[in-house]
Parts: sequence; structure tokens; C-alpha cells
Amino acid sequence: MAYTEEFYFPSRDGRTKIHAKKWIPESGEIKAVLQIAHGMVEHIGRYDEFASYLADKGFLVVGNDHLGHGDSIIIEKDRGFFCENDGTTVLVRDMHRLKKVIQEQYPEKPYFLLGHSMGSFFTRKYLIMYGKGIQGAIIMGTGNETELLLKLSKMLTKLIAFFRGWHYRSKLVNKLAVGNFGKKFKIEKDPTKSWFSRDEVNIKEYKKDPKNKFIFTVNAYYNMFDTIQYINQKSNLKKMPKDLPVFFVSGQDDPVGKYGKAVMEVYEQFRMLGMTDIMWKLYKDDRHEILNELDKEQVFKDIESWLNVKIAEINK
Repeated sequence: MAYTEEFYFPSRDGRTKIHAKKWIPESGEIKAVLQIAHGMVEHIGRYDEFASYLADKGFLVVGNDHLGHGDSIIIEKDRGFFCENDGTTVLVRDMHRLKKVIQEQYPEKPYFLLGHSMGSFFTRKYLIMYGKGIQGAIIMGTGNETELLLKLSKMLTKLIAFFRGWHYRSKLVNKLAVGNFGKKFKIEKDPTKSWFSRDEVNIKEYKKDPKNKFIFTVNAYYNMFDTIQYINQKSNLKKMPKDLPVFFVSGQDDPVGKYGKAVMEVYEQFRMLGMTDIMWKLYKDDRHEILNELDKEQVFKDIESWLNVKIAEINK
């Protein structure tokens, strides 16, 4: 059995203490580190089952609550708010600061990132900013949008912020961003259903968790739209190491990834840039949270297998 430790480190926003957690193999023998970047309106504690599984297999797993999430807040008003200036760069730098903390404790261990949903966007930005310092990345539940839509979305959030302030929570923006994800699954007619999972137990646990009961501020939405715009720009993408191993995983019924279409767009984007070690897998019938789906054990095993292959290649 793995054991856990929780700790805090200072955010790059200059005011917030970032909450982090690590899952440590009971044996003490660590073959690699996996750092997780969680998605929007959740927290790192939701990854306990997956992280414990990998820790039992010899991986040190670590992750932090992003600014405005989980316990990385100063007051309740901060939930769903990033920071005043250049929010996602600050969040990515927080991820990098955590990496440096862990690497000081466990030097020379292969280091991998996994980003889910919003965390996949941050991870893709991380690969551009700091990709040379890791040995691989898992891009999970990612998506993509057109330049025009992202520009219009940023304009709308800016306009609302001008009149209502950056802490304002706009039902309009929230509906435009995520409101249509449940249409295919008719969730409005059945509260036990959700676009993010087929597992009704997972849905109930998510909904009763007080740390998930908020909607994004226009500040967070603006920064997320800005990040997606940034990670789509060819001049930025060219900065990624071409030989970095990347594994795209997603549910085939995930609306964030446009039911596989957007995932394959991003995969193709990487391939056309000359990335030499990329692969993908879409899980049939799975929705957004493949780590909490009915076939999660298979997802766990596939990720473990990919990590082990990459570690073996490093140790050749």
C-alpha cells in the first residue's frame, strides 16, 4: 500500500500557498515520478485511486491543486479565480515549481507529466515552456477550438469583466463553454447522468464534494481561452522537443474532445510538427473522465504500460 504526504509551497502569484499531495510507494523504491495536472472545478484529491494504483507499482505520484481550486485558495471568493495577470503562465510556473521541489527530493528519476482536461491545456503549454526537462507526457481528455471562437470568447469575457470585474461568475460564459456538453446524454432529464462519466457512483461523489461546487470566474475562463490560443500557435509549438514521448488518451464519447475529433486534430498537429514518439488511444463508450470510468482498470494498466516502456527505453 502507498502512503501519502500533503504539503504547501508558494505560488508564483506572490500571495497564495499551493496545496500539493504525493503518493509514495511503501517499499520506498521509486522507478519514476508522475506529476498530475487536474482539470477545471475539481482538485488533486480526486486522483487518489489512480495515484495509489501507480504508487503500488513503484511510481511516485504528485500533483497540486491549481490556483482557485481545492485548498489552493486564501478565501472562498478565490474559487474559480486564477490571478490578476497572466494567469495560466503563473499556473504553469506553479507546476514547474512543484517539479523542482520533487526533483530535489528524488534526483535523477525519470519525470513524466499527466494533464487532464484543463490540465491537459496547461500541460501542453508546459511542454512548450519546459518540455526539455521531462521524459514524457500523457495528454488526457484534451480539446481544441478555432482561433476565431477563442478570440470572440476572450472578447466576451473581457467585456463582462469591464462592467462586472474579473471575479464575476457569468452564467452566460459558463453555458457557452460547457453548457452543451451534456446534450448527447440528455442529462437535463436525469440528474444521475453526466457527460463526464458513465459511473453513477463517481457522479454522486463529485456532486457532493464541496470543493467542486463553484463555477469559473470570467478571469479563469479568459485565461483558459488564452491558453488554448497559445498552444495552437505554430511559433509556440515549434519550441517543443521533437523527440519527447507523448501519449494522447481520451474517451470516444468525450464532448470536450468532440468525440475524438479534437483529440485527433491535436495529435495530427504534433505529428505535422515532426514529433517522433507520439501515440493515441480512444476508449470506446468512455466519456470525459476516463480515470473514473467503468473500464478505469484498463486505463490504469495502459498508462502504467506506456510509462514502463518509456522507462525501459531511458535505461537502455
